[in-house]
Amino acid sequence: MSRVGKQPVVIPAGVEVSIKEDQISVKGSGGALSLAQNVLVKVIQNDGKLTFAPINESREADAMSGTFRQLVNNMVLGVSKGFEKKLNLVGVGYKAAAAGTKLNLAVGYSHPVNIEMPAGIAVATPTPTEIVIKGADRQRVGQVAAEIRAIRPPEPYKGKGIRYADEKITIKETKKK
Repeated sequence: MSRVGKQPVVIPAGVEVSIKEDQISVKGSGGALSLAQNVLVKVIQNDGKLTFAPINESREADAMSGTFRQLVNNMVLGVSKGFEKKLNLVGVGYKAAAAGTKLNLAVGYSHPVNIEMPAGIAVATPTPTEIVIKGADRQRVGQVAAEIRAIRPPEPYKGKGIRYADEKITIKETKKK
């Protein structure tokens, strides 16, 4: 059995989990998320914990029990604490401004770039060169951060561009004559 799948998911106070035949729903202070139930995994809820077990001894069911457990754990953490990604803008004149559900970027193009945030995702700019993306769904927060980074990825010679806060850029040496 999967090592990750063996660990139970502890449901914190204030989080409500409902298991139906076709989906698992999690509600909390951060919102509500749902995930389609997998036929290869059996989910058991007892005294504030969720346990996951494969239906049979196949490799697919074993692997899916660990995957499904982690997806549900991310949902529980998301509705209770939430997830966030931080991005930094590096470059002369590069700046960001959040206005409601829109993010306005000036990153060296001839026009400003305006991005509309999807529902459930909040964006903030504590400083003009810092972007903080928050939300309950871990996958959507990461996807929005990746799409923003893709607008102007860091280039390898000067390091200019949009990068994750914890990302290390290896600067290349320029061509010598």
